[in-house]
Amino acid sequence: MITLRQLRYLAALAKHGHFGRAAEACNVTQPALSMQIRDLERTLGVKVVERRPGEVMLTDVGREVARRGEDVLAASRDLVDFARHRGGLLTGRLTLGVIPSLAPYLLPRILPVLQKQFPELRLELRETQTKQLVDDIKSGALDAAMLALPLGEPEIDTAKLFDDLFLLAVPADDPRPADKRIKALEIDQSRLILLEDGHCLRDQALAFCATAARGHQSGGNGMAFAASSLSTVMQMVASGYGVTLIPQIAADVEQRDQRVKFLRLENPQPGRTIGLAFRRTSPRKADFAALGDVVKDSVIG
Repeated sequence: MITLRQLRYLAALAKHGHFGRAAEACNVTQPALSMQIRDLERTLGVKVVERRPGEVMLTDVGREVARRGEDVLAASRDLVDFARHRGGLLTGRLTLGVIPSLAPYLLPRILPVLQKQFPELRLELRETQTKQLVDDIKSGALDAAMLALPLGEPEIDTAKLFDDLFLLAVPADDPRPADKRIKALEIDQSRLILLEDGHCLRDQALAFCATAARGHQSGGNGMAFAASSLSTVMQMVASGYGVTLIPQIAADVEQRDQRVKFLRLENPQPGRTIGLAFRRTSPRKADFAALGDVVKDSVIG
Protein backbone atom coordinates (compact mmCIF):
# COMPACT_ATOMS: atom_id res chain seq x y z
CA MET A 1 0.00 0.00 0.00
CA ILE A 2 1.29 3.45 -0.92
CA THR A 3 1.81 5.70 2.10
CA LEU A 4 1.59 9.46 2.51
CA ARG A 5 5.21 9.41 3.67
CA GLN A 6 6.31 7.90 0.37
CA LEU A 7 4.38 10.52 -1.56
CA ARG A 8 5.94 13.30 0.53
CA TYR A 9 9.42 11.94 -0.14
CA LEU A 10 8.71 11.64 -3.87
CA ALA A 11 7.44 15.24 -3.92
CA ALA A 12 10.68 16.36 -2.25
CA LEU A 13 12.73 14.47 -4.84
CA ALA A 14 10.75 16.10 -7.63
CA LYS A 15 11.43 19.52 -6.14
CA HIS A 16 15.12 19.16 -5.23
CA GLY A 17 16.39 16.61 -7.79
CA HIS A 18 18.83 15.22 -5.22
CA PHE A 19 18.47 12.53 -2.54
CA GLY A 20 20.53 14.42 0.02
CA ARG A 21 18.68 17.73 -0.33
CA ALA A 22 15.31 15.97 -0.42
CA ALA A 23 16.17 14.07 2.76
CA GLU A 24 17.25 17.29 4.46
CA ALA A 25 14.00 18.98 3.48
CA CYS A 26 12.04 16.05 4.93
CA ASN A 27 14.19 15.91 8.11
CA VAL A 28 15.18 12.27 7.54
CA THR A 29 18.38 10.48 6.64
CA GLN A 30 19.19 9.87 3.00
CA PRO A 31 19.12 6.04 3.37
CA ALA A 32 15.66 6.26 4.98
CA LEU A 33 14.32 8.35 2.13
CA SER A 34 15.92 6.12 -0.49
CA MET A 35 14.42 3.02 1.13
CA GLN A 36 10.92 4.51 1.07
CA ILE A 37 11.29 5.38 -2.62
CA ARG A 38 12.38 1.81 -3.39
CA ASP A 39 9.38 0.49 -1.43
CA LEU A 40 7.15 2.77 -3.49
CA GLU A 41 8.66 1.42 -6.71
CA ARG A 42 8.12 -2.19 -5.55
CA THR A 43 4.48 -1.45 -4.69
CA LEU A 44 3.82 0.20 -8.05
CA GLY A 45 5.93 -2.25 -10.04
CA VAL A 46 7.65 0.54 -11.97
CA LYS A 47 10.67 2.80 -11.64
CA VAL A 48 9.74 6.31 -10.52
CA VAL A 49 13.27 7.73 -10.35
CA GLU A 50 16.36 7.51 -12.52
CA ARG A 51 19.42 7.48 -10.31
CA ARG A 52 22.55 9.24 -11.60
CA PRO A 53 25.81 10.17 -9.89
CA GLY A 54 25.12 13.26 -7.81
CA GLU A 55 21.54 13.74 -9.01
CA VAL A 56 18.21 12.05 -9.53
CA MET A 57 15.57 12.50 -12.22
CA LEU A 58 12.00 11.35 -12.16
CA THR A 59 10.89 9.00 -14.93
CA ASP A 60 7.80 9.84 -16.96
CA VAL A 61 5.79 7.58 -14.67
CA GLY A 62 7.45 9.12 -11.64
CA ARG A 63 6.47 12.65 -12.70
CA GLU A 64 2.85 11.57 -13.13
CA VAL A 65 2.84 9.76 -9.78
CA ALA A 66 4.33 12.85 -8.13
CA ARG A 67 1.70 15.09 -9.75
CA ARG A 68 -1.17 12.88 -8.63
CA GLY A 69 0.49 12.42 -5.26
CA GLU A 70 0.37 16.20 -4.70
CA ASP A 71 -3.42 16.02 -5.00
CA VAL A 72 -3.50 13.24 -2.41
CA LEU A 73 -1.22 15.15 -0.04
CA ALA A 74 -3.30 18.31 -0.40
CA ALA A 75 -6.49 16.35 0.30
CA SER A 76 -4.93 14.82 3.41
CA ARG A 77 -3.97 18.27 4.70
CA ASP A 78 -7.51 19.50 4.03
CA LEU A 79 -8.84 16.58 6.06
CA VAL A 80 -6.60 17.49 8.99
CA ASP A 81 -7.60 21.15 8.69
CA PHE A 82 -11.26 20.20 8.74
CA ALA A 83 -10.83 18.29 11.98
CA ARG A 84 -8.55 20.78 13.72
CA HIS A 85 -10.24 24.08 12.93
CA ARG A 86 -13.91 23.41 13.55
CA GLY A 87 -13.84 25.07 16.98
CA GLY A 88 -13.30 28.71 16.02
CA LEU A 89 -12.07 31.18 13.46
CA LEU A 90 -8.35 31.56 12.75
CA THR A 91 -6.98 29.18 15.34
CA GLY A 92 -3.91 27.00 15.09
CA ARG A 93 -1.43 27.02 12.23
CA LEU A 94 -2.09 28.88 8.99
CA THR A 95 0.55 29.16 6.26
CA LEU A 96 0.21 32.34 4.22
CA GLY A 97 2.16 33.46 1.18
CA VAL A 98 2.53 37.07 0.03
CA ILE A 99 4.08 38.56 -3.12
CA PRO A 100 7.20 40.72 -2.51
CA SER A 101 5.63 43.94 -3.81
CA LEU A 102 2.91 43.61 -1.16
CA ALA A 103 4.43 41.94 1.90
CA PRO A 104 6.49 44.81 3.42
CA TYR A 105 3.64 47.28 2.98
CA LEU A 106 0.58 45.24 3.96
CA LEU A 107 1.89 42.91 6.68
CA PRO A 108 2.78 45.70 9.17
CA ARG A 109 -0.84 46.84 8.94
CA ILE A 110 -2.53 43.49 9.49
CA LEU A 111 -0.22 41.48 11.76
CA PRO A 112 -0.90 43.50 14.96
CA VAL A 113 -4.64 43.28 14.28
CA LEU A 114 -4.52 39.52 13.73
CA GLN A 115 -2.47 39.04 16.89
CA LYS A 116 -4.97 41.03 18.93
CA GLN A 117 -8.20 39.63 17.46
CA PHE A 118 -7.08 36.03 17.00
CA PRO A 119 -4.50 35.24 19.73
CA GLU A 120 -4.73 31.48 19.08
CA LEU A 121 -3.64 31.89 15.45
CA ARG A 122 -0.13 30.71 14.60
CA LEU A 123 0.63 32.45 11.32
CA GLU A 124 3.55 31.22 9.20
CA LEU A 125 4.53 33.57 6.36
CA ARG A 126 6.33 33.09 3.07
CA GLU A 127 7.27 35.90 0.71
CA THR A 128 7.92 34.85 -2.88
CA GLN A 129 6.75 35.32 -6.46
CA THR A 130 3.31 34.42 -7.78
CA LYS A 131 4.23 31.25 -9.67
CA GLN A 132 5.80 29.67 -6.60
CA LEU A 133 2.89 30.74 -4.41
CA VAL A 134 0.41 29.12 -6.79
CA ASP A 135 2.43 25.89 -6.90
CA ASP A 136 2.63 25.85 -3.10
CA ILE A 137 -1.12 26.34 -2.73
CA LYS A 138 -1.79 23.47 -5.11
CA SER A 139 0.61 21.15 -3.30
CA GLY A 140 -0.72 22.11 0.13
CA ALA A 141 2.53 23.72 1.27
CA LEU A 142 0.53 26.94 1.69
CA ASP A 143 -3.02 27.37 2.92
CA ALA A 144 -3.52 30.67 1.13
CA ALA A 145 -1.70 33.57 -0.51
CA MET A 146 -2.22 37.27 -1.09
CA LEU A 147 -1.35 38.23 -4.65
CA ALA A 148 -2.53 40.06 -7.75
CA LEU A 149 -5.60 38.78 -9.58
CA PRO A 150 -6.70 37.18 -11.83
CA LEU A 151 -4.96 33.81 -11.69
CA GLY A 152 -6.92 31.61 -14.07
CA GLU A 153 -6.21 28.44 -12.09
CA PRO A 154 -9.17 26.01 -11.99
CA GLU A 155 -7.93 24.35 -8.77
CA ILE A 156 -7.74 27.67 -6.91
CA ASP A 157 -10.51 29.93 -5.64
CA THR A 158 -9.91 33.64 -5.10
CA ALA A 159 -11.57 36.46 -3.16
CA LYS A 160 -11.00 40.12 -3.99
CA LEU A 161 -9.48 42.19 -1.16
CA PHE A 162 -8.87 45.68 -2.61
CA ASP A 163 -7.88 47.68 -5.68
CA ASP A 164 -4.37 49.11 -5.69
CA LEU A 165 -3.84 52.00 -8.13
CA PHE A 166 -0.46 52.73 -9.71
CA LEU A 167 1.36 56.05 -9.31
CA LEU A 168 4.35 57.35 -11.23
CA ALA A 169 7.33 57.78 -8.91
CA VAL A 170 9.83 60.41 -10.09
CA PRO A 171 12.79 62.23 -8.53
CA ALA A 172 11.72 65.15 -6.34
CA ASP A 173 13.34 67.66 -8.73
CA ASP A 174 11.15 66.53 -11.64
CA PRO A 175 9.67 69.77 -13.05
CA ARG A 176 6.11 68.45 -13.31
CA PRO A 177 3.88 69.65 -10.45
CA ALA A 178 2.60 67.07 -7.96
CA ASP A 179 -1.03 67.78 -8.86
CA LYS A 180 -0.49 67.20 -12.59
CA ARG A 181 -2.20 64.16 -14.12
CA ILE A 182 0.26 62.29 -16.32
CA LYS A 183 -0.65 60.73 -19.62
CA ALA A 184 0.66 57.23 -20.15
CA LEU A 185 2.43 58.31 -23.33
CA GLU A 186 4.38 60.89 -21.31
CA ILE A 187 6.26 58.13 -19.48
CA ASP A 188 9.75 57.80 -20.95
CA GLN A 189 10.08 54.03 -21.17
CA SER A 190 13.84 54.32 -21.69
CA ARG A 191 14.04 55.59 -18.07
CA LEU A 192 11.54 53.11 -16.65
CA ILE A 193 12.96 51.09 -13.75
CA LEU A 194 11.14 47.84 -13.03
CA LEU A 195 11.42 44.70 -10.97
CA GLU A 196 13.28 41.79 -12.54
CA ASP A 197 11.58 38.98 -14.50
CA GLY A 198 9.17 36.83 -12.52
CA HIS A 199 7.51 39.64 -10.56
CA CYS A 200 3.88 40.18 -11.51
CA LEU A 201 4.24 43.93 -10.87
CA ARG A 202 6.79 44.09 -13.70
CA ASP A 203 4.38 42.31 -16.06
CA GLN A 204 1.53 44.65 -15.09
CA ALA A 205 3.62 47.77 -15.66
CA LEU A 206 4.87 46.53 -19.02
CA ALA A 207 1.35 45.60 -20.09
CA PHE A 208 0.11 49.09 -19.21
CA CYS A 209 2.95 50.79 -21.09
CA ALA A 210 2.52 48.52 -24.10
CA THR A 211 -1.20 49.28 -24.27
CA ALA A 212 -0.58 53.01 -23.96
CA ALA A 213 2.08 52.98 -26.65
CA ARG A 214 0.09 50.92 -29.14
CA GLY A 215 -0.03 52.79 -32.39
CA HIS A 216 2.47 55.40 -31.18
CA GLN A 217 6.23 55.75 -31.35
CA SER A 218 7.82 54.58 -28.10
CA GLY A 219 10.08 56.95 -26.23
CA GLY A 220 12.82 54.36 -25.82
CA ASN A 221 13.94 50.83 -26.58
CA GLY A 222 14.57 49.42 -23.14
CA MET A 223 14.51 49.81 -19.41
CA ALA A 224 17.25 51.54 -17.49
CA PHE A 225 17.49 49.02 -14.69
CA ALA A 226 15.79 45.91 -13.22
CA ALA A 227 15.84 45.23 -9.47
CA SER A 228 14.92 42.36 -7.18
CA SER A 229 12.94 44.48 -4.70
CA LEU A 230 10.67 47.50 -4.82
CA SER A 231 12.79 49.23 -2.18
CA THR A 232 15.81 49.01 -4.49
CA VAL A 233 13.74 50.41 -7.36
CA MET A 234 12.72 53.37 -5.20
CA GLN A 235 16.32 54.06 -4.20
CA MET A 236 17.26 54.18 -7.87
CA VAL A 237 14.45 56.66 -8.55
CA ALA A 238 15.45 58.76 -5.53
CA SER A 239 19.01 58.89 -6.87
CA GLY A 240 17.82 60.22 -10.22
CA TYR A 241 18.37 57.11 -12.34
CA GLY A 242 14.83 56.91 -13.69
CA VAL A 243 11.13 56.61 -12.90
CA THR A 244 8.83 53.74 -11.97
CA LEU A 245 5.21 52.73 -11.56
CA ILE A 246 4.51 51.98 -7.91
CA PRO A 247 1.36 50.63 -6.23
CA GLN A 248 -0.50 53.03 -3.95
CA ILE A 249 -0.03 50.78 -0.91
CA ALA A 250 3.74 50.97 -1.37
CA ALA A 251 3.70 54.70 -2.09
CA ASP A 252 2.08 55.32 1.28
CA VAL A 253 5.32 54.04 2.86
CA GLU A 254 7.90 55.14 0.30
CA GLN A 255 6.69 58.78 0.29
CA ARG A 256 8.66 59.28 3.50
CA ASP A 257 11.72 59.66 1.27
CA GLN A 258 11.73 63.37 0.37
CA ARG A 259 13.93 62.70 -2.66
CA VAL A 260 10.90 61.19 -4.44
CA LYS A 261 7.48 62.49 -5.39
CA PHE A 262 4.45 60.73 -6.84
CA LEU A 263 2.33 61.78 -9.81
CA ARG A 264 -1.13 60.45 -10.58
CA LEU A 265 -1.95 59.10 -14.02
CA GLU A 266 -4.89 60.16 -16.14
CA ASN A 267 -8.16 58.23 -15.91
CA PRO A 268 -8.73 55.43 -16.27
CA GLN A 269 -5.90 55.01 -13.79
CA PRO A 270 -3.96 51.74 -14.09
CA GLY A 271 -3.67 49.45 -11.11
CA ARG A 272 -3.94 45.91 -9.84
CA THR A 273 -6.50 43.93 -7.89
CA ILE A 274 -5.17 42.26 -4.76
CA GLY A 275 -6.91 39.08 -3.68
CA LEU A 276 -6.67 36.04 -1.47
CA ALA A 277 -6.09 32.68 -3.20
CA PHE A 278 -6.69 29.24 -1.71
CA ARG A 279 -7.42 25.68 -2.79
CA ARG A 280 -10.96 25.12 -4.03
CA THR A 281 -11.19 22.04 -1.77
CA SER A 282 -9.93 23.73 1.40
CA PRO A 283 -12.29 23.43 4.41
CA ARG A 284 -11.02 26.73 5.86
CA LYS A 285 -13.17 29.12 3.80
CA ALA A 286 -14.49 30.78 6.98
CA ASP A 287 -10.91 31.44 8.12
CA PHE A 288 -10.04 33.00 4.78
CA ALA A 289 -13.14 35.20 4.90
CA ALA A 290 -12.14 36.42 8.38
CA LEU A 291 -8.59 37.09 7.20
CA GLY A 292 -9.96 38.98 4.22
CA ASP A 293 -12.09 41.17 6.48
CA VAL A 294 -9.00 42.13 8.49
CA VAL A 295 -7.13 43.10 5.32
CA LYS A 296 -10.04 45.15 3.97
CA ASP A 297 -10.50 46.99 7.26
CA SER A 298 -6.76 47.73 7.43
CA VAL A 299 -6.47 49.04 3.88
CA ILE A 300 -9.86 50.46 3.02
CA GLY A 301 -11.01 51.38 6.54
